[in-house]
Amino acid sequence: MEKLSSPNQEHRIAMIGIVVENPESVDTLNDILHDYRQYIIGRMGIPYREKELSIISIALDAPQNIISALSGKVGKLNGVSSKTIYSRVKA
Repeated sequence: MEKLSSPNQEHRIAMIGIVVENPESVDTLNDILHDYRQYIIGRMGIPYREKELSIISIALDAPQNIISALSGKVGKLNGVSSKTIYSRVKA
């Protein structure tokens, strides 16, 4: 992944909530998250076997454009829904 931010950019704290309903999208999702690993504070995945889906939360400390790019890529995956929330406190 090319560097998308400069050291002078203001960082934001955010969380992306992800619901994966299509298991075929998991490998692509993991590749995307790997590309943004330098901005990920933490990640929690919960398999919901009874409903055959996974729930993932990603905590980030990154510039706004990075968070938007990651969220956009995740949201375009087949069978994957996501929503981003931001802290009011700037990092």
